Amino acid sequence: MRRVTDLIPRERRHRLSVEDFHGMGEAGILGEDARVELIEGELVDMPPIGSEHAGEVRILIHVLTRAVGDLAIVDAQNPVVLSEDSEAQPDIMLLKPREDFYTRSHPGPGEVLLLIEVADTTAHYDRTVKIPLYAQHSIPEVWLLDLPQKRLEIYRTPRPEHACYQTLEQHYEGTVSPALLPHIQIDVAKLFVA
Repeated sequence: MRRVTDLIPRERRHRLSVEDFHGMGEAGILGEDARVELIEGELVDMPPIGSEHAGEVRILIHVLTRAVGDLAIVDAQNPVVLSEDSEAQPDIMLLKPREDFYTRSHPGPGEVLLLIEVADTTAHYDRTVKIPLYAQHSIPEVWLLDLPQKRLEIYRTPRPEHACYQTLEQHYEGTVSPALLPHIQIDVAKLFVA
């Protein structure tokens, strides 16, 4: 069913900034448990986290922490500030090491070595909204863990002007390495519950 608000031109809508978004949280407008992201100035509800999704995030944390050691900070389900009007919450990020562990500010695109989204029911949204958004803001590499297909999609070489990645690899098995951490080997099969 079409809604009246669908007819309002995008340029007439009030867009929020990251500062507005944080202010809403501080004022209690958004509760601490609110599952929302700020995408190009608009609040977007995130789906609830199911047990399979949560388990896969735990697997990634375990595998990546062992693989990267002190070469990167493994960050799970925390914000990345992409621009003045976009703050996404990916499932996993490998961040450049920083002495304060990002307690003074959320990471930005230049501090992300690898970003991972886990998709059980969100693959279409991740491919059509989130991954182009990450490319637009020059996130160097994105992995999409497609749970129903048991497939790892690797997006590399962002083309910000086109909001896309130049390369896409699909893996069901074998080993892969993040482009910015090439000596690290990740067994694709170990990323999925058998």
